Amino acid sequence: MGVVAVLVASVAGFVVSSAWYMTFGKVWAGLSTAALERPAPWKMAAEFVRTLLLVTVFAGLLTAVGVDGVTGALGLALVLWAGFPVLILAGSVLHENVPVRLAALHAGDWLVKILVVAVIAGVWR
Repeated sequence: MGVVAVLVASVAGFVVSSAWYMTFGKVWAGLSTAALERPAPWKMAAEFVRTLLLVTVFAGLLTAVGVDGVTGALGLALVLWAGFPVLILAGSVLHENVPVRLAALHAGDWLVKILVVAVIAGVWR
């Protein structure tokens, strides 16, 4: 996956994630005071960098395990989603009393984002 593909997937992931939280903004606001704040420009930039890192790692994993095509990329995305953000968010529910609905909201964002990234990565490979 080349630099252009990584950038396209990063922008798409960032946009989809932003749309997710706009769509579920009222739910999010009922669960977290963070939803009530307009994010500072530096936080938006930091979020884009996080997405860029996600895409870069995902692209590297696709190459390392020899995954080609959309179907394989989607399969890897689902495994990674279940194995990392879902488990981390479950830990926050178990150990930090994060509301299940808030963790589920964030897990949904991660799922949508990683699936969009996987489709783009799969097409580009």
